[in-house]
Formats: sequence, structure tokens, C-alpha cells
Amino acid sequence: MDRTTVDWRGYIPAITTPFTREGALDTDALHVQMSWLVDEGIHGAILAGTSGEWFSMSPEERARLFAAGAEHRGDAFPVLGACNAFTPGEAIVHARAAEAAGLDGILLTPPPYIVPNRKEIVAFYRAVSDATDIPMTVYNWPRGCVVDMDVDLLTELARIENVVAIKNSTGDFAGFLTAMYALENQVRYFGLPTDAMGADLAMLGHGDGLMGTGGILGRDQAGFWNAVDAGDREAAIRLGGKDRVYMDAWFRPDYGVRFGNQQAIIKTALRLRGIPAGFVRAPLLELTPQEVARVEATLHELGIETGPLCDG
Repeated sequence: MDRTTVDWRGYIPAITTPFTREGALDTDALHVQMSWLVDEGIHGAILAGTSGEWFSMSPEERARLFAAGAEHRGDAFPVLGACNAFTPGEAIVHARAAEAAGLDGILLTPPPYIVPNRKEIVAFYRAVSDATDIPMTVYNWPRGCVVDMDVDLLTELARIENVVAIKNSTGDFAGFLTAMYALENQVRYFGLPTDAMGADLAMLGHGDGLMGTGGILGRDQAGFWNAVDAGDREAAIRLGGKDRVYMDAWFRPDYGVRFGNQQAIIKTALRLRGIPAGFVRAPLLELTPQEVARVEATLHELGIETGPLCDG
């Protein structure tokens, strides 16, 4: 496999996993959320990522989530399943569930918390690839994994059979660009910023999009990449600037949050828009009324109408 195996491009967010107030997986709410994303023209979705609270889900729940999400697959809406885990055996269980559900691919970080060395990271990805036939995205997520994979390591991972894409969320922009230029003919490369620089790079043919967070802006986030493809730089920069408004209001430059937690912020934003994104699971906590007001104020700054928090 290589980048030509898949046609993933544009804005493919890692979406939230809806849980009821009592903590049960709510696949009915997932269907509403994913139908909204499809109607908004979003270019795909990732299930059970960091925003999707993979860390609080059982293997059976993740498999149920993959099966429910697979019902929304389409030619213009690929659905990927995140298989993050502490051991290759666990990751293989999740990858096989994604494959059995019929998902288009998987997303996989190095094992979090453990801080594996380079040889162990390569062995981890190779074990998952050898056990499945599903296309794989390597996710470089230094904040969550305490490992920032450089161009040499990413190049070695890109040679593994099932690897077709890289999502690179490094804070080292020079390293991001070096890896992009080195690997863009082998794998699809996600993580371009939605600003003038990102628009210019994409319009010159570099990079394939952004696997962002939540998709809360709907069609405006897809619109950046549609404008790039149409050669409309001005429209792309205008739409991409909306991302910066909420990212700067809610998140620090290192992707840490300014209040609450990432998952509750995204779920609250969606629920204020009337979309049943559900509640977070412990150890995460719901936002306080003051924090909800901060989220609502940012949505209003973006011109987004809000209503009472929907109960789900």
C-alpha cells in the first residue's frame, strides 16, 4: 500500500463519542452527529481518537462504535477508526474490529505514556500491519505520547506495508515540513495549518489536508480545502481564519486547553449548536456554567447561533 491506495483529502476531524449522562455509549446520537457532518460536506471522520475518548472505552464498545460509524461511509466521506493502545496485541484487536466493520482505515499513535524507543515504535506498527490488511495512518502526537517522531523515524514507518498516511501534530514546524517534503510522494500527509501558509503550500500541491478536532464549524472547515482546490486563496484564508478564533480562545499553542478539557469543550460546542454530542466520561468532568459561557461567547464571535445545551 501507499498514498495511492486511498483518496483521503481535506478536513477529516476526529469526532467525539457520545455517551449518555449515565455513561452508556449512545450510537443513536452518533448517527445524528455523523449525519450532520455529512450534510455539512466534511471530508470524512475519525472515530475513537483523542476527542473520541478512546481511553475510557472497552474493546467491545470500540467495536460497536466502529460498526455504527461504518454505516456513514461514502465515496466522499471515509471513516477511520483510531486503534490507540498500550500494547500491539490490544491495537491489533481494535484494528481487526475496524477491518471487520468495513472502515476505510485506522489511525494509530505510538503507545502513550510508555515512551517507547525507536526500535520499539517500529516493531509496534509492524506488528499491527502484519496482523491486518487495513490502510493505516501513523499519528505523531507528541503531547499525548511524549514521543516526537522525526523524519528518519517517520520514513522508516512509511515503508511498513499498510502505512498510507501520516498525521503529524508535532510542534516542530521545521520538522513537519522536512517530513512532508521527504514523504509526500509515498504517503498522504495531514496537518497543514489553515492559514495563508497552509493555503499556499496546499495550492502548490503539498500536503493532503488536516485531521483536526471535532468538526464543530461544519462546512466552513471543509470550505478551506474546497477553496484551495478551487484556487480561491482569499476564500481559503477567510474560512481558515475561523479555526484560529476558537483554537486561540480554547487551546494553547501546545494543544493544551485553557480551561476544562478538550473533549468537554468540543461536546459543549456541538450541544450548543443542537447536535447531541453527549457527555464526557470520568475522569473527565463537564464544564462549569462559566466555562460553558466561554464556549458560547466564542461561537457567537464566529457568528454561530446557539440554543440551550441539548440534553445529549
